[in-house]
Amino acid sequence: MKSNRDVQSFPYPFHESNVYRYSNNAIPLTQQNPVELTYRYIDEISLKRELLKNHPERCYQSSPHTMEAQWEIVDLIIHNLVLYYPDKFELEKKEDKWIFSNVQTKEKIAFTFGDRTTLGIEPLDFIGRHVQEDLIVMMQRDGNLFLDAGQLCFPANWSLYFDLGMSFKEIHSPIPGFRSDSLDDRILQFLMRIEAGKPWGRKNWSLMAGSRLDTSLETFSEWGQARKQVTKENAGELVHFRVEVQKLFRLPKSNGILFTIHSHMLPLERFIQHTPWLEQFYAILHELPDFISEYKGISLYRKQVLEYLEEELKKR
Repeated sequence: MKSNRDVQSFPYPFHESNVYRYSNNAIPLTQQNPVELTYRYIDEISLKRELLKNHPERCYQSSPHTMEAQWEIVDLIIHNLVLYYPDKFELEKKEDKWIFSNVQTKEKIAFTFGDRTTLGIEPLDFIGRHVQEDLIVMMQRDGNLFLDAGQLCFPANWSLYFDLGMSFKEIHSPIPGFRSDSLDDRILQFLMRIEAGKPWGRKNWSLMAGSRLDTSLETFSEWGQARKQVTKENAGELVHFRVEVQKLFRLPKSNGILFTIHSHMLPLERFIQHTPWLEQFYAILHELPDFISEYKGISLYRKQVLEYLEEELKKR
């Protein structure tokens, strides 16, 4: 009998409304933990490390002035891993001499906190290899936020290599309607007001033709063609519902912002096992404006997915 843990643990992104538009939908987080472990931990960590080995420039970028922020992130993530998952992670500290143990990967890493030469790689790159989340560092200066470092292995159709050094508004300018009603200004001001110790979170959703987590712009030729292969008959198996759980943490010393992205994937045929999800998502997708459908990369197979969902609704 198939386990339902994939459905039960899936972060459903919608609330009461059957209408979806871009907005600042962030909410305060009750937990300080920037990361979350799931049953796919080993699989996703292995995939991350393989991508970092084979495509280092595409998956990791940083600017030299982010080093203080990177060490803050190591401190934040390691202490929360040990706090929330004490059976899976251990930390021994003697002043600045740290020994970090990952029980699941059977690794024990000794290093001097603050000295990157004792790690062999940059601090952000190091800690990112132990969590499922992608890690993005936004530095605040001159009344703006800039993407100045990141480990991005599971992007949803964007490029860290291309976006490095860009401002918040430059990165998000392709989003349709992002500048209307000063939405870009309001979100930027919100982000710059985030306080240390008061993290925020949001969920972002999309559909993917296929189950690939690594959908970077650089690899579009490898995964983009699957959009043309979707039919009403294969949509349940081929199309996946993708949700990014995004968390925002102010780094008090460097004044940067850590942006963590945990990507979850579920085949539509599993997603619709929960009838309320099927009913609401059908209504949302049916109403969704063309410009949002186009930007999310759904437009090529939206009709086929709607036909599949309609067929499933008739069975309920």
